[in-house]
Amino acid sequence: MQVLQVQLEVSPDPAEVGRARRWVRSRLAGSGIGEGEPVAETLVLIVSELVTNAVVHTGRPAVLRMQMPGGPQPEPSGTVRVEVSDACARPPLQRHAAGEDTGGRGLELVDGLADRWGWLPEGTGKRIWCEVDRRVPVGGAACGFAVRALSTGCG
Repeated sequence: MQVLQVQLEVSPDPAEVGRARRWVRSRLAGSGIGEGEPVAETLVLIVSELVTNAVVHTGRPAVLRMQMPGGPQPEPSGTVRVEVSDACARPPLQRHAAGEDTGGRGLELVDGLADRWGWLPEGTGKRIWCEVDRRVPVGGAACGFAVRALSTGCG
């Protein structure tokens, strides 16, 4: 199976989050993951949260990378890996937001949506990564978590 790796440099501007979401959608479509697939929206939400954290909490440029099954006829399974690297060495802090808090849900969402996630020191900064296993059909707890998060305005 071929693996497609793509990368986007993100400037420290909150408007970049929307650009990152559009970029992810186009790259997923190019890899055979359709816009209507639940895994596509899960990945867009994860990217949105990780890029927002990098832009808002570091105020520095970041690099978004994705690795996904690729090739002329990608398989309907496999793992999609998302990484966001920034130049801030401060470790990510998973907070637990209260009901009225307007922030603090990003890594909690990533933890609920991704099959695996973590972070590594990288040079003078860090890399936050997560993996989502693509299954047919996608469902289960992660999808339910995403639907609840979106319907309650989390993130």
